Amino acid sequence: MRTKPLLLLLALSVAAFAQVQQLPDSPAGRQMGAWLQAFDGGDRAAFLAFLEKNYPSRAKSVDRDMDFRKMTGGFDLRKVEDASTPTKVVALVQERDSDQFARMTVEVAAVDPYAITQMGIQAIPRPAEFPLPKFSQGELVAALKAKLEKDSAAGNFSGDVLLASRGKSVFEEAYGLADLEKKTPNTLNTRFRIGSMNKMFTAVAVLQLVQQGKVHLDDPLGKYLPDYPNKDVASKVTVQNLLTHTGGTGDFFGPEFDAHRLELKTFDDYVKLYGNRPLRFEPGSKWEYSNYGFLLLGLIVEKASGQSYYDYVRDHIYKVAGMTSTGSEPEDTHVANLSTGYTGMEVKDGGTRPNGDTLPYRGTSAGGGYSTVDDLLQFADALQTNKLLNAQHTEMLTTGKPGTPDNSYAFGFEDRKVNGVRCFGHGGGAPGMNGMLQVCPATGYVVAVLSNLDPPAASRVADFMLNRLPQ
Repeated sequence: MRTKPLLLLLALSVAAFAQVQQLPDSPAGRQMGAWLQAFDGGDRAAFLAFLEKNYPSRAKSVDRDMDFRKMTGGFDLRKVEDASTPTKVVALVQERDSDQFARMTVEVAAVDPYAITQMGIQAIPRPAEFPLPKFSQGELVAALKAKLEKDSAAGNFSGDVLLASRGKSVFEEAYGLADLEKKTPNTLNTRFRIGSMNKMFTAVAVLQLVQQGKVHLDDPLGKYLPDYPNKDVASKVTVQNLLTHTGGTGDFFGPEFDAHRLELKTFDDYVKLYGNRPLRFEPGSKWEYSNYGFLLLGLIVEKASGQSYYDYVRDHIYKVAGMTSTGSEPEDTHVANLSTGYTGMEVKDGGTRPNGDTLPYRGTSAGGGYSTVDDLLQFADALQTNKLLNAQHTEMLTTGKPGTPDNSYAFGFEDRKVNGVRCFGHGGGAPGMNGMLQVCPATGYVVAVLSNLDPPAASRVADFMLNRLPQ
């Protein structure tokens, strides 16, 4: 008889608990244990009291740490890696609300009361000695249902989840509320803001124009935007640099964006505000995520196609793929079935507030549109069946490029291996919104998750599925 999924998870949890090592009875070990206990407890006052006594330089960041606690659920100690000195200990910990591992380091003073002098928690790939269970499709669906019911009841997830195999949905459910005030539930027709997931559509648009010979990857930005204010940027940054975040064009989020958020109504408005900035580094010399670079790609689409960016992606991507609920209308336009985003950032005691005061006037080629999980599946299927691009350009679009982190960023798509299986896609996250699409061609699975809560509400659920997909 096969082990039931929930019993299997329980057995794995017991086995994992048995692997946990005790922290050393040293000053550093005791301080790490005390920090974990105070942090995991989730009580701000108690944690602040601990910091003021044991790590006073960190006390001013208590609210940031509490946001981190909300995001992770706390940490479980899994293994002590290095306890070779009394004043330093290194251990592996795992987030309680996800599969994510981290390496935690604590250093303390050499004299009583052994105050913490330095501490770090760095996310790392899951160590091979802590393998995840191998599930059948049925076991995965059952375990996923149990997780989502628990997470939604705890307020950690609100949104829509889709798991498809060979183009057909095997799990698709909605959880939580699209509008807390009106008590409107999320449904499978609910539209969610998708943040940077829009970059996938922009990259497809650019590659369509490359395929047609209207754009060339090694062309400089200035070929399409001859009046661009900074001539150094215009002459040095290529289309490929922009697609791979290697152009040094920087971001647009920050104090300037906050001050002018509702004034930035067109792509040209962004260029007027940011176009005189110098390069952050020589194009091609390093990788740095650049929302502004993808905004410039939207302008290239307009110049090369003769259409507005919004009309182009509507006509050549959404309509072709059969995506009927995706778009980027201005925030002051009524959009049917659009959820309200809720953020807990800068909200004490675990509460949330609507994210309206953080939103741009309108989504751009860098992100900020809206979609549904069904539309994301339509997009994934259109990519895989070469409806949007031919096979050569689809491969070019989704294959990681040299010069990006671990060669894992392609053109507007991440290209990674999960448990040895290659998947490509992109996520999006901002206050009150989080989403993820991942396409795993070899196994035929597509994962799509959208949420109207802060990151990592959706990405955590997507990773749960990706980490347990049948091989």
